[in-house]
Amino acid sequence: MPRVALTPEAADVLRGLRADHGDLMFHQSGGCCDGSAPMCYLAGEFRTGSSDVHLGDLAVDEFVIPVWMSAAQFEYWSHTHLTIDVVPGRGSGFSLEAPLGVRFLVRSRLLTEKEL
Repeated sequence: MPRVALTPEAADVLRGLRADHGDLMFHQSGGCCDGSAPMCYLAGEFRTGSSDVHLGDLAVDEFVIPVWMSAAQFEYWSHTHLTIDVVPGRGSGFSLEAPLGVRFLVRSRLLTEKEL
C-alpha cells in the first residue's frame, strides 16, 4: 500500500520543474515553519542516510520522484497516508518551486486498520 500520493495540481508543477531542472526528489525534515514542508530538490542534491525513511516513489508520467522523510518526523507521521499538494504562496527558498509563487505541502489522513 503506498504511503504517499500526489494531487494532479502538484503533478503539473512537478512536470514543469522536471522540464526545467531534470530528475527530482522530495525530502521532509520536520521542525517548524518551512522545515515541516516537503522540499523538492534535484535528485541527489539532498543526501539521505540512515536517519531518513524512504516513504515511496511518485510516478509522474514517465518519471519517478522518490519521497524521503527524516526518521524523527516519520515517528509522528507513521500512522498516516500523505498526499503532496501545492498551494499559492511562498515556501522555502531551498525548494525548487519557490520562485513560481507556489509551495508544496502535505495533507494527511489516518491509515485504515486494513492499511496498518
